[in-house]
Amino acid sequence: MRLAIITGGSRGLGSALCDVYLTQGWTVLELSRTAPHPFSIPVDLSDPTASADTFARSLESIARADLSEIVAIGNAAVLGPVGPVEHASADTVTRTLNVNIVSAILFARAFVSSFQEAACPKTFVNISSGAAAKGYAGWSLYCACKAALENFVRSIALEQDLRPHPVRAISINPGVMDTAMQTAVRAASPADFPQVDRFLRLHREGQLAAPTAVASRIADIVASRPQPGGVYSVCL
Repeated sequence: MRLAIITGGSRGLGSALCDVYLTQGWTVLELSRTAPHPFSIPVDLSDPTASADTFARSLESIARADLSEIVAIGNAAVLGPVGPVEHASADTVTRTLNVNIVSAILFARAFVSSFQEAACPKTFVNISSGAAAKGYAGWSLYCACKAALENFVRSIALEQDLRPHPVRAISINPGVMDTAMQTAVRAASPADFPQVDRFLRLHREGQLAAPTAVASRIADIVASRPQPGGVYSVCL
């Protein structure tokens, strides 16, 4: 059995990734707050303690299956507050970091812990962003989270070099897509997000990629067995 485990698969890119892997004959396990699919498990990523328990129970139970390949994709993320950081409440900052960093790391931890000894090919994918490599005024938390996870993945790749059955850990930058997150970006005021005109223009000119096309390309990148620790960009 080939198993794909995807966080944030209720909509957008995550939902498209579920569809791609299902179409290719994989068994899919999806984890999200709304958990809309028959193969979904509900999890509130803003609560790291509860998330860790859900990850452990969900993955350990399926780790005993006869698996020929495993792919885990950490896709769930929130844009968080758009605007100067001093305008964000302490609770909003904490929630954003819990979803985008703490629970994302706990998901990776649970995946490695549950499947480390499996001898089949194993890939952990962090869905990254151009925001990991460049600062954007108004996106300070989102940029920080994406940058942190890329370096986390590099470190995991180095740790896995020492293991007899290593997990291939990589980051993939999907590019700019036509998703609900982009709708929220375009709704921001120039005072909160000075580059909003650029994203309005991309939408107006039809330059936002369809999540289905991006998801298919991500599956291709994973199947190509890329070098661990790298950051790979979707090119359509």
